Amino acid sequence: MSDNDQLVIEPRGEADACMIILHGLGADGRDFEPVVPMLPRPGYAQIRFILPHAPRLPVTINGGMVMPAWYDILEMSLDRRVDEMQLRLSAERIKGVIQSQIDAGIDSRRILLAGFSQGGAVAYEAAFSFDKPLGGLLAMSTYFATANSIELNEANRDLRVEIHHGSMDPVVPESLGRAAFARLEELGYHTVYRQYPMAHAVCPQQIGDIGEWMSELLGQ
Repeated sequence: MSDNDQLVIEPRGEADACMIILHGLGADGRDFEPVVPMLPRPGYAQIRFILPHAPRLPVTINGGMVMPAWYDILEMSLDRRVDEMQLRLSAERIKGVIQSQIDAGIDSRRILLAGFSQGGAVAYEAAFSFDKPLGGLLAMSTYFATANSIELNEANRDLRVEIHHGSMDPVVPESLGRAAFARLEELGYHTVYRQYPMAHAVCPQQIGDIGEWMSELLGQ
């Protein structure tokens, strides 16, 4: 993947951990760039942040308009009918990003994957199908689009998952976040659900919680 495909924010010292954050529909990796300095750093961890940019695709629910998108959304129903082939292609790309960090010397257990909205659906698919154990998955204001079709990999059977959702989200109803939580509980994954009084966004309280989550997973 070229530098034009992603934004990389390096730590002051040599990176010994990595957090990959996937943006939502219509945005790009720079959408989360202002959030990175706000995240409390766990202890002595040296974290590299990778913020990939989605490709530009026509999006059916937006009248076929071409925009940054990880996959096409075909219907805005509660079932969220999406182009699963495109979603999986995006997930494969992200798994390549993860593998590149492992090849660069970072332990897979010190790699965190996070995604907002559309990016969260890709993060679910990439994390649970990856063939090496990851450090954690953060799903923000999103849904598990491939919950009934994903090929789960036993390498991430013990993956630590956080689901964050706004109680007033008009774009991705909170019921979809709750449904993802219920499905993961059913599958036996260690999952924490956090609700925030916000719309389709990220709030200061949530950023603090993300920092604590990172500290728990990377601060040792």
